[in-house]
Formats: sequence, C-alpha cells, structure tokens
Amino acid sequence: MRRVWAVSISLLLVFVPVLQAASSASGYTPPGGPPQDQYQDQVNYVSYSPEQLDNLLAPVALYPDPLLAQVLPAATFPDQIDEAARYVRSYGQDGIDGQSWDVSVKAVAHYPSVLYMMADKIDWTSALGQAYVNQSTEVMSSVQRLRAMARAQGNLVTGSQIEVIEDAGFIQIWPVNPQFLYVPIYDPAIVYFRRPFWGVAIGFGIGFIIGSWLNYDCDWHGRRIYYTGWRGGGWIGRSRPYVHITNVYVNNRYEHVNVNRGIVDRHVNFYNVNRYNNVHRNVNFDDHDRSGRTPRPDSRVNNQIINRNIPNDTRVDEFRGREPRPAPPTGRPGQPGGVDRSTPPTGRPGQPGGVDRSTPPTGRPGQPSGMARQNPQPQRQAPAPPSAVPQAERSAPHPFGRSEGNFPPPVASQRGQTSRATPPGPAPRPGPSAPSRPASRAPSTPAPSGSPARPSGRSK
Repeated sequence: MRRVWAVSISLLLVFVPVLQAASSASGYTPPGGPPQDQYQDQVNYVSYSPEQLDNLLAPVALYPDPLLAQVLPAATFPDQIDEAARYVRSYGQDGIDGQSWDVSVKAVAHYPSVLYMMADKIDWTSALGQAYVNQSTEVMSSVQRLRAMARAQGNLVTGSQIEVIEDAGFIQIWPVNPQFLYVPIYDPAIVYFRRPFWGVAIGFGIGFIIGSWLNYDCDWHGRRIYYTGWRGGGWIGRSRPYVHITNVYVNNRYEHVNVNRGIVDRHVNFYNVNRYNNVHRNVNFDDHDRSGRTPRPDSRVNNQIINRNIPNDTRVDEFRGREPRPAPPTGRPGQPGGVDRSTPPTGRPGQPGGVDRSTPPTGRPGQPSGMARQNPQPQRQAPAPPSAVPQAERSAPHPFGRSEGNFPPPVASQRGQTSRATPPGPAPRPGPSAPSRPASRAPSTPAPSGSPARPSGRSK
C-alpha cells in the first residue's frame, strides 16, 4: 500500500509542471484574468497627453469622416502601409482588392496621395496607430477639438467638395459629390489659428472615386469607428446608388473593426515625430522614448524619403547667411582651375615649377648647393619647341638637280635683311655712258706718230 502511494505522489510531481506548461502555451487564461487580446507590453506604454494627440492628429483631423475612419485603423498596420505604397507605385491600383492586407489598408490604397503620405512619414503613422489602439476615445475627442478650432477661425466651411454639419456639438465632414471624394490640403500651422493672408486655408486636389471600400464611418456620439455595411442616410444614402457593392468590403466579418495591437511594441523614432508640433509648439514626444536616452535622428532612411533635417549635417548651414564667394580669376581657356598662365614665372627656362635659379642661394661654404660662382657661365637658352621655331620657306627641288633651296635655316633667315631694312626709294637715273674699251691681252708698242700702225704679225 505504501508503495502505491509513493508511486502516485511521484507521478503527480512529474505531470503537474507539464500540464502547467501546456496550458500557458495554449494561451488559456483562468477566469478573472486579463483578456487574450491584451498585449504583454502594456505596462511600458506611455499615454499621450491631449496636446500630443492634437499634434499627431492635426494633419488628418479635417479629412472627411469616411476617409478618416479608414486612416485610423490602417495606421496600426505600418508594415502593410509601406508594402501597399510600393505596390501602388509599381502597379497602380489594379489588384488591390486581391491583396492580403487589412481591409482598412486596402481602402486607403485607393487614395494614393493619402497612402504615400502615411508611408513616407512612417514614424508618425506608427505613433498615430499606437494612440488609436490604446486611446481611441481620446483620439476621437482630439479630432473634434481640432475641427472646432478650424471652424472658429472661419476656415472649415461647407463648399463644393465637403459638407460641414454640426450635430449635438459634434462636427461632421461629409463628401458633397455622391461619386467623388476630395482630400483636403492644408497647413496645420495656419488653418487652426488664423485666416490666410491670401488664398484659401483648405485646398483640394483631384476627386477620387467613392467605392464600396469606404465601409467604415465615425460615430461621434459613441466616439468610435463602426462598420456601416453601406446602410444609412447622409453621404451613404447619396452615394449608394453609384457604388458597386462587393463582398470584398461588405461582409459581416468586418462588423468588429480589426486593429493591430502589436503596434505598441514597434520602435518609433520620436525625433521625427517631434516635428509635428504645429498646434502646440512647446510640446514634444521625448517622454515616450523607452530607452531612457535622449532621442537622436535615425540613421536609417524612412522609406522613400531622406530626412532632410539632420542637425549634424553642416553642408546645409555652411553658407547660410553668407555672401557668395567671388568668381575665380580668369585664366587661359582650357587651363584647369582658371589659373592665369599667360605670363610664365621668371626663372631658368625649361625648369619645372618656374623656380628662379638666376641667383644661387647662399649657404655654408663648401656645400655644393651654396657655393657662389664668381664667373657664372652664360646661361644657354633652352630651345623652343618645334612649333615655335619659324620655318624658312624652302622652294621645291629643282627638276635639274640644282640646290636653290638647300640653304641652312640661319643663313636663309639672314638673307635680304639689309635690303628690307633700307626703305625703297626712286631708282637712280643712269648718267652719260663712257666709251667702253675692248679688253686686250697686253698693251702693244705704240706706233710712231705720223705712221699708221702696222698690224702685228709676220712681215712679208
């Protein structure tokens, strides 16, 4: 009997830890514990203040309600946002409905300007997703607060693109056109505080088609986003006849709005988020850095754009506020750097660098480099390059072998110098000609006067 008890106790000691490990691995939570969808890193999450939420939501708070209802859940899927932006840039909007992204990401992908903005500002998108997952009620209240500020300045009014409706103190923004939705374009630093000095505070680009992908809407009374199923009045009743309903977006599985709760574990570079402080200038997000260090700019490139506000980059501020540099000196055309080489430096001809060696340096006696030359030899001038030596004009070879053109160049260059130096004058007039005497071999014996000269020769 004792052996049976000993075996039973040993088996219990062996199998109880195994059962506990299996239950923890299966995700089972005993009654009264935290829900399954609660992430484990919740204790490390730092809630955003109302001022920080205003800075986060300022760029999208004036979007129409059906578009804003897609942006907030899609912000919890930043990786899918980045993938969708790359897909649309490469292939366009064809095939979006067949992708494996969340339904909210697919809806945003039908509006490229909004999709690119969220992908290019991925840190801001991640921070917005974190705020919506943990503080959805505060997020909706911040949107209403910002809309009230813009409406108080007279910037948020009904026009040909949007309809502004007040219902029980809540401000709703609906598309006016039943077929097209216009995305507002505005500067948060102006629209919430004053009227612009010129132009309008809110502009609009091209209209995008309203489709069945706009299956979410904003419930301002309940401060939540809900699935409409394309049933209701207002903008839904106006657009319903023009929308082709498909089960890709109109499906009962979307009644529960899906969000990515793991967004809180994502690393966010809050240095980039600090730039979104157009509403509250003195508010930043430094207290959300979990590492406890001072936030620094991220060395990685945020998707398709480069952070242009890197404070360590001195290339931008190097010449800010300075006068432009003077133009470089004009030199010989074709010389690199514009250095004037027209007058070579004085020195020994042909020596590189133009160093003046005409007067030897004085140095220690007996040293070759410092010996003074009392009778310096006359310096021989280096011959000029062949292109600089004037070539004497030579005639072509004579066909009969004469050597008219075979004079040496120095002799040929001196020929005619005297005649060219004397200016030409009038030709001298010839004087009276004297009788020319015939040349004789030897003077003969003069004949006696009075007798004719006898010809020389043999007498007969």
